[in-house]
Amino acid sequence: MLREINFDGLIGPSHNYAGLSPGNLAATRSRGATSSPRAAALEGIAKMRANLALGLVQGILLPPPRPDHRWLAALGTEYPAAEPHLQAQALSASSMWAANAATVSPAPDTADGKCHLTVANLVTMPHRSHEWPDMLAQLRRAFAHRDFVVHAPVPAPFGDEGAANHMRLCAAHDAPGVEIFVYGVAGGPFPARQHVEASKAVARVHGLDPARTVFAEQSEAAIAAGAFHNDVVAVANERVLFAHELAFADKAALFGALARIMPEVQIVEVPADRISLAEAIASYLFNAQLVTLPQGGQALILPSEARDNRAVWSWLEEMVAGNGPIRQLEVVDVRQSMANGGGPACLRLRVVADPDTIDPQFLVDDARLDRIAAVVEAHWPEAIAHDAIGDGALIGRIEAAHAALLEALDLVGLFDS
Repeated sequence: MLREINFDGLIGPSHNYAGLSPGNLAATRSRGATSSPRAAALEGIAKMRANLALGLVQGILLPPPRPDHRWLAALGTEYPAAEPHLQAQALSASSMWAANAATVSPAPDTADGKCHLTVANLVTMPHRSHEWPDMLAQLRRAFAHRDFVVHAPVPAPFGDEGAANHMRLCAAHDAPGVEIFVYGVAGGPFPARQHVEASKAVARVHGLDPARTVFAEQSEAAIAAGAFHNDVVAVANERVLFAHELAFADKAALFGALARIMPEVQIVEVPADRISLAEAIASYLFNAQLVTLPQGGQALILPSEARDNRAVWSWLEEMVAGNGPIRQLEVVDVRQSMANGGGPACLRLRVVADPDTIDPQFLVDDARLDRIAAVVEAHWPEAIAHDAIGDGALIGRIEAAHAALLEALDLVGLFDS
């Protein structure tokens, strides 16, 4: 009874626009703007409801405590006294992008027949490098069943950014797959965040079949244009790889390898002369959830920015009208996340598993989302100005909001280990 489950990251009460991520053009453009944590979290909840309405199984991952006082203590400081850049890094809500939580290899792909998850180390960016201990604790709680193995992160200095640089092709979710690890070497003015050694280590730890595992380099042009993760320029689901023409350094080698391993692969490539890298990245066309619908067929769950871009939407309408494998477009509003550099796919981690083996506190239906939304509406700050991150009253409200969420969901102590 294996199903694909989308675990969305709930946007935390400290969501703000500090512009901490070089290479993420949306985040750096928004630096200094006033954020809306309450609206952001409610947008994410509405996206989860839309997935449920499509008949998909939906999970949730919760924000860790912020500010991260343990991280600051390890640096020999504390929040009120910390320098502003350390305050911002300790307050970051970027764990909302669950695609960076871990890399997941479903049971049909692994040597021991278990689903393996390796939490990402995120060492390239200081504001994300301290996420993994709390994420590891959460994943080990959610996936405590014997059908799962949850691994600690790959050690530094090999940067690992999780599922945002990992794709899987398969005949069906419960069939053996081809796992594709995308790494960076160069990004022009921006860092390449996924190290090939990290990708190889995850593949080994997960016990993947080398004959069905592919390592592909992301193109320098894509990283330089703002595709800081592969999921900004490519996404895969079952037999379909949906990618920009300039996504990979050597697409001929990648496509050839996929065709040899899985002859039925269907590659839907968007030509650069129809949609430029800049347009693809600004609209987050590829940072969409490509999902299999219960009634059959595949749908793209896209940000509203894709519909607002004339070139992008025109191409999408032509694609859906054709005879290709993607037959349906679903638009969601995640503007608060988009302004910080994360589209629909950034907000979710895909796990193929039997839902009955997952801690039910991490699965949601409309009633559970109602309970979460009530906490958000009552406790999440309505707005956070960039110059307010040192305000003690704001910090107290953020911490109280987080405590209220854990209490409402009966998960007090989740992050105490």
